Amino acid sequence: MAPPVDFVRGDSAGPSATSVVVIGGGIIGVCTAFFLARKGVPVVLCEKGEIAAEQSGRNGGWCGKMGHDPRELPLAVEAMRLWPEMNSLIGGETGFRRAGIAYLCRTPRELRKRESWLELVAKPAGLDTRMLTRDQACRALPGLSGAWLGALYTPTDGGAEPALAAPAIAGSARRLGAVILTRCAVRGLDIAGGAVAGVVTERGRIACARVVLAGGVWSRLFCRPLGVRLPQLKVLSSAMRTGRLDGGPDASASGFGFGLRKRLDGGYTVAGWSNTIADIVPDTLRFRREFWPAQRLRGREITLRLGGRFVTELAQPSRWDLDRPSPFEATRSLDPPPHRPILRQARHYATDAFPVFHGVHIAETWGGMIDMTPDGLPVISSVDGFPGFFIATGFSGHGFGIAPAAGRLMAELLTCETPVVDPSPFRYSRFLDGSKPSPSPLV
Repeated sequence: MAPPVDFVRGDSAGPSATSVVVIGGGIIGVCTAFFLARKGVPVVLCEKGEIAAEQSGRNGGWCGKMGHDPRELPLAVEAMRLWPEMNSLIGGETGFRRAGIAYLCRTPRELRKRESWLELVAKPAGLDTRMLTRDQACRALPGLSGAWLGALYTPTDGGAEPALAAPAIAGSARRLGAVILTRCAVRGLDIAGGAVAGVVTERGRIACARVVLAGGVWSRLFCRPLGVRLPQLKVLSSAMRTGRLDGGPDASASGFGFGLRKRLDGGYTVAGWSNTIADIVPDTLRFRREFWPAQRLRGREITLRLGGRFVTELAQPSRWDLDRPSPFEATRSLDPPPHRPILRQARHYATDAFPVFHGVHIAETWGGMIDMTPDGLPVISSVDGFPGFFIATGFSGHGFGIAPAAGRLMAELLTCETPVVDPSPFRYSRFLDGSKPSPSPLV
């Protein structure tokens, strides 16, 4: 069952024309719409279901600089500059709090990996990240138990509430003039002279010169009829939330087999952290050259699974008429069941690390789909040879934490302003120009 997310009532109708249409009401889409609206740019956001109903409302809520690919780190640093300001900027509650994040190390190999990231990435970037001894880790994480060798720790990292953040940002974008259309799928692009001229939604056409595809795991399917090859796969993440629990750590922590974050309600979100499931689907075969050398992405151990999802996606059309219902209307929200063995393992390892979790009430469990790219980096980019079409997708499990910076960067690219960070690592063309994208060995 999906966790409850603040409901956003969409506008009853949209304009026949605007400057920018954003496709997708996850946190990347709403942040893009918010920063465009702040600039006074007319923008319409179209969401096929409800705001934050998929992974943006189902993730762990971590927001931090620690552990990022060096190419993505500048985006994470900018996001952590913005997160403490977001409540003030939007006039609402995102749930962001600085409480620290710790990566626990149980083996010498894990310790060396974290020390390497500290020396080669964190220190040159001037981060406040540091290594903790076991005793120091016990002070930073009250109640910690077990034979941990130490931890990588960043005290200024933190977390926000997925149930609150995207809906609150969407509400602020609307107050600034953005139009938010929920249960309004975009069926496809209207193309004139090889360039974007508008979008066709289930409610009709909206003329515009620029479109941002922020469709998460749906982005690949949207691109297929356009002939835009977007190497992207879906990975299942499983999580649960506990009832209120006193005596646990305020800082977020991960260790072998688990990751946890304390929520504002006093309970914890607990996930398998590094353990995820990828269903074998037709795209797994189409993108095998890009993905198979990188089965381990962003520190995640990905287990391949063959099941009914292969047949489901095999039956999906590669193109459709825009005057008829599209696949996006057929499934308003992906609500996959969690992988129970991973959750049992996560609970076991979390309890070993923090005995206070013994016997804790599990209030809810859920699954969510993460949009992965071969190198674990997002696409935040225009599409070469397709004027007016932009993509913001493939955030590979880090989208929630870096969303404010990603939305700002996308808005700057759309308005031809000097970008807040170098956008070249996130260019779409890296999949086509012979770059052979791959994950950083440091993450």
